[in-house]
Amino acid sequence: MRIVGLTGGIASGKSTVSNLFKSHDIPVVDADVVAREALKKDSGGWKKVVAAFGEEILLDNGEVNRPRLGQIVFADPDKRQFLNRLLAPYISSGIFWEVGKLWLKGYKVIVLDVPLLFEAKIDKFTTPIIVVWVDPETQIQRLLARDKSSEEDGRNRVNAQMPLDDKKSKADIVIDNTGSLDDLNEQFQKVLFRVTGPLTWCEFWRSRQGVSIILASLSSGVVLCAKAFNNNRS
Repeated sequence: MRIVGLTGGIASGKSTVSNLFKSHDIPVVDADVVAREALKKDSGGWKKVVAAFGEEILLDNGEVNRPRLGQIVFADPDKRQFLNRLLAPYISSGIFWEVGKLWLKGYKVIVLDVPLLFEAKIDKFTTPIIVVWVDPETQIQRLLARDKSSEEDGRNRVNAQMPLDDKKSKADIVIDNTGSLDDLNEQFQKVLFRVTGPLTWCEFWRSRQGVSIILASLSSGVVLCAKAFNNNRS
């Protein structure tokens, strides 16, 4: 199985690239979706976060007010890191559970869409690693246009993340999203061709098909050994 890492930064266009993969029938495990599940009312993650940040982060229905929580943690690096530590076990287990389900279905290529791919050390499980990159000013302008937030809040959110230039230096593939949507689509077609190429032997033996062949071979070997043993005894 080929597990592709996809990351970027807020307002970089990572979600657009993720949707392009989905439109080409490549399954995507979205860490943001997993994180929302980890914060659902009465879940383990929800209980820990409410205990740490208080009930003022809750909506009237008891669910976490994610924008309110975001304002708190993006303005304070220590609180942000604390929140990440609280949720990391739930998010990691949720991601690998989703990967396991896709493995059982026989998919040979999947994409992990993880904003904190490097920070959470998940990059060591993914090859290749794709980073969707834009320059910082473009990133901030797109964020302000998208969320209608203040420039201070926008800069806090961008500065709270690993700089995209740092992520770019760790990438196997960089998608430059400073241009138009047509430019992005053109780059994506090249990325898709590379990502969906033949599996390496290591990737194949990790796939469900590869494991099935190994198990079948082992079973056949056991049967043959048992027959040979019985023949020798007789």
